[in-house]
Amino acid sequence: MPRIGLDLPTLIHAATELADAQGLEAVTLASLAQKLQIRSPSLYNHVNGLPDLRRQLALSGLEQMTEQFTCALEDKTGGDSVRAFSYAYLAFARAHPGLYEAVQRAPEPDDRQLQEAGGRVVQMAVNALEGYGLRGDTALHAVRGIRSVLHGFVSLERQGGFGLPLDLDVTFRLLLDTFLEGVKVMQTKAGEGQSR
Repeated sequence: MPRIGLDLPTLIHAATELADAQGLEAVTLASLAQKLQIRSPSLYNHVNGLPDLRRQLALSGLEQMTEQFTCALEDKTGGDSVRAFSYAYLAFARAHPGLYEAVQRAPEPDDRQLQEAGGRVVQMAVNALEGYGLRGDTALHAVRGIRSVLHGFVSLERQGGFGLPLDLDVTFRLLLDTFLEGVKVMQTKAGEGQSR
């Protein structure tokens, strides 16, 4: 029987705290059981082993990202929309480094739930770029671009890769400005392709 008061949301909350404090690799069934002061086998009443626990962490992270992006994008258009999305992304990664790490892993091809959750985050990025009139593959290339920019910045920051005494928030703003200038070029080229 599952322990009274112990349910999947409680497990995921505890696993999130562990991941954010010590990194995703520190989240094991043994470490989670120790944190919850239970025996490891009790976890199997709620998750089907470590891969399922990490999958549940990824789902939770994607859901939280979607909520955060939805709030950030409200009433925003054009460059303001992309900036709002980007700052929400950075805020999430800074607040939840372990959970952020969990959402970076590609889902299994047959895991529709995780694919759909990830798809919602991608759609939020597409929506943020919508004001630039990018369509189809061009829009997806732009989404890949902003993801690369954001993930690169987050990864370097987390690993202490920015050693110079410069304001990181200024660097981030300049990085976004540069990316958005590139998106304008994509927009112009897409418009030229449509007019032919």
